[in-house]
Amino acid sequence: MARMHSKGKGKSGSTKPSSKKAPEWSNSDKKDVEEIILQLSSEGHTSASIGTILRDKHGVPDARLVTGERISQTLDRLGKSSRLPEDLMNLMRRALRIIDHLTNNSKDVHNRRQLELCESKIRRLSRYYKENNRLDQDWTYKRDQLRLMVE
Repeated sequence: MARMHSKGKGKSGSTKPSSKKAPEWSNSDKKDVEEIILQLSSEGHTSASIGTILRDKHGVPDARLVTGERISQTLDRLGKSSRLPEDLMNLMRRALRIIDHLTNNSKDVHNRRQLELCESKIRRLSRYYKENNRLDQDWTYKRDQLRLMVE
């Protein structure tokens, strides 16, 4: 969804090497990795930041190769998942930052347009999550209640 409202064709970048098992030098004990994931989740880290911390500090290049599932799936299985998906929460935080900016800069029409685009992404993503039963069917995005949902 990164290039939904622009003309860009995407962002170039490196791809991870395809491998079926964890490297020999890595920390490949499944129980240890799950304990670290639980500890980092209880500290308030998101699943993306948990993956970065595992890579940089604990010698786990890819948690999926060790545990056999994604970090978010591990958190779901262990009962530590958040009530809203991470990408939806990030979009809502972005919308909140734009709203705060627009309260101080009311004539900024370019960011008013960016707020509309961000809110349309939120509505579109929430529709997807409702269809896949990751969100309640009665959940709706409301700009006046956004601060309560994010915090």
